Amino acid sequence: MGIVMVPFVVSAQKVTLDYYFNREVRKVKGAEERFHYTWEDLSQGGFSKWGGWFKDAGATLGSLETAPTVENLKGTDVYIIVDPDSKKENPSPNYIEQKDIDAIEKWVKAGGVLMLMANDSANVELPHFNKLATVFGMEFNNDLHNHVTDDAHFADGTLTVSNNPIFKTATKLFLKDIATISIKGPAKAALKDGDAVIIATAKYGKGTVLAVGDPWLYNEYVNGRLPVGYENDKAAQDIARWLLQQVPKK
Repeated sequence: MGIVMVPFVVSAQKVTLDYYFNREVRKVKGAEERFHYTWEDLSQGGFSKWGGWFKDAGATLGSLETAPTVENLKGTDVYIIVDPDSKKENPSPNYIEQKDIDAIEKWVKAGGVLMLMANDSANVELPHFNKLATVFGMEFNNDLHNHVTDDAHFADGTLTVSNNPIFKTATKLFLKDIATISIKGPAKAALKDGDAVIIATAKYGKGTVLAVGDPWLYNEYVNGRLPVGYENDKAAQDIARWLLQQVPKK
């Protein structure tokens, strides 16, 4: 699985990936198949490598195919919502509604660890996603930071990290076409590029929220095809470790 995390093993914490707000399907031999940002997807757009690093740290993986409720979030320690669908990606998208926000807020307040991964506004449904994010003092902006036009311009997506509370091992990251984040209230910047907030965190009740404006930890960009020197693989493991460390001890 590549670089193994430094000794840090949790006791069967469960990491649940949303499969409801992001539900992209394609036809394979006449049958519909889920793809894009799933644990099982081994292709460039999947999260199979990141999922493997969570498991290396001792966590178990799950997915949530239905809308979140207080009941079906029980047993989940880390809940990850990535790139909620717009009608461009799904003709019948499941938007984040107030009942979903109420359930997630209650779960976080009780100690849940929530990760929100947006995308540039052309590829994510921001209005409903932001209704959830603003509960925790965050708002994804309708902008395009670190725009990369083609593979000849990878350097335009470079972020350098040092002395960061989340990234303990990664120092050179690649994130492109990011929605930056406006913060207030409980939210704080965890990674900035100049004045732009790239990653934000918030403590909320007993729980924790982390937000980033790109789903950048999928297989393609955890050193699947990045030039030598980028450390997105280390970054994926750093984030996995940080999220698991935020789970309250039981």
